[in-house]
Parts: sequence; structure tokens; C-alpha cells
Amino acid sequence: MPNTNWSELSHLQLGRYAEYYAKMEFASYGYDVYTSEVDDHGVDFVARNPDDGQYYEIQVKAVRNLDYVYIRKEKMVLSPTRLVFLLLFSNGALPNCYVIPSQTWNNPNALFVNRNYDKPGQKSAPEWGINLSKKNLPLLELYREEQYFRSTKLR
Repeated sequence: MPNTNWSELSHLQLGRYAEYYAKMEFASYGYDVYTSEVDDHGVDFVARNPDDGQYYEIQVKAVRNLDYVYIRKEKMVLSPTRLVFLLLFSNGALPNCYVIPSQTWNNPNALFVNRNYDKPGQKSAPEWGINLSKKNLPLLELYREEQYFRSTKLR
């Protein structure tokens, strides 16, 4: 069993662990995993579904607390082949994992938000957000990794 005292890890260490963990999760479901040395396009790795040969670009996000997570729009085009793998870390347990198709942001709600910051005085770059809170957690359940991988298995 790995160390699950996630609060001991720096932000960078937790992010690196999350990327490796995500790759292992995809591999455990039979996906071929391809890594890149540089994440300059918002893609942490590519995974190929062996059932249909489809390639997916994966962006990994890791959080320790219910918080706001975002991806700059310039780093993620909404596409059927772009996925966000979200890991929620709590001390003493393995992370809860979710696979979120990027096209989810085509229909924003309380959990998945679209922020353009185009009003005067707003200086942040446009972003796709995940508004994690106790109230919004039930909306996230639809994206649990087990459900995603079960639904993408060809019959």
C-alpha cells in the first residue's frame, strides 16, 4: 500500500504522482499509454482504447480539498477525444478518480463552469472550471472512472 498521507507531498509531487496514477489506471483497463516529455499543449499523456483503436488526449488534475480547478481554454479544445482525469486526494485513502469528457463543458452547470472573464477589469484568461463542493459532489458521481471505462468497452 502506498503512503496515503497526501498532505506531506508538495503541490508538484502530488501532481507528478497523479499523472503516474492516471496512466496506471488507463493501463489497468487495457489502454495503451503514451507519454510525452513536455506538457506544453495541456496534454499529460495519450491513451489508445484497444477495443476501437481510438486515441484520447488526457489532461490530469489533482486536488486535496474540495476547491476550484481550472484549465485554460487555450490549453483544452472541447473535443470527443479530449478527457480530463480528475483525482480527489484525502489522507488515509487512495484517490477518487473521475474521467470527464471535455465536451461536458458544452453544457455548463454548477459543477462544470465556463468562465470567459470578458468584462471590463477582468484580467484572467478564459477557462473551463470544475467547482468542487459538497453540494456539487453528486453531479461528479456520473464521471467515476469505473463507469467511464465500463461504458467505453465495446460489446
